[in-house]
Amino acid sequence: MEFAVSRTGTTLVTLHGGSDTTACDDATSTLADTLETLAAEGTITDWNVTDADVYEHPTAPFDPYTITLEFTVTVTVEADDTDEATAIGASVIDDALAAAGVESVAYTTSPAATAA
Repeated sequence: MEFAVSRTGTTLVTLHGGSDTTACDDATSTLADTLETLAAEGTITDWNVTDADVYEHPTAPFDPYTITLEFTVTVTVEADDTDEATAIGASVIDDALAAAGVESVAYTTSPAATAA
């Protein structure tokens, strides 16, 4: 049976930006591009970047911003039941984000599986 497994989490993106707003916009674009690439490859089936906030401001003129981004990722998996789908989906999501170089991931929800 096919299941859609979703998970929400946060990640940190460090980059240079001219202001809080520019840094958040650039970080959002960077993560969105990464997730769009995963979707185009068929690794994930859906994604959404829902929030961006400054985690750490620069301490000197040329230091970077660190931005916290909240995102949701969905994958489709084959499994016999919801529990198996949840376990497989969580692993697929972890592997996809790691392979794409998304670091400092902290999940804010448990994986949720629904029949597709």
